[in-house]
Amino acid sequence: MRKIRKGDNVIVISGRDKGRKGAVVSVLENDTVIVENINRVKRHTRANPQMNKTGGIIEKEMPMHVSKVALFNPATQKADRVGVKRLADGKRVRFFKSNGEMIDA
Repeated sequence: MRKIRKGDNVIVISGRDKGRKGAVVSVLENDTVIVENINRVKRHTRANPQMNKTGGIIEKEMPMHVSKVALFNPATQKADRVGVKRLADGKRVRFFKSNGEMIDA
């Protein structure tokens, strides 16, 4: 079970975007995540008339390692660590380590 999933609100804990919050757009295979409006870079692209693409400078979000983000806890308004525990019925749920509150019940 992944500790950070698509749609989670996260806060960046290191790097040039430290302290910024956003929602996870996608989780990639190699332990990286793409967060909306975080880690934006400018890519210079060449025009391709056969595929009807225009050239120019495009801004887009790049993946960042999952260790650079932490789940945002709305109760404490801070970044928080995540744990996984198994309920009595066998279902696995994520919870915040600071206050034990379940994320997805």
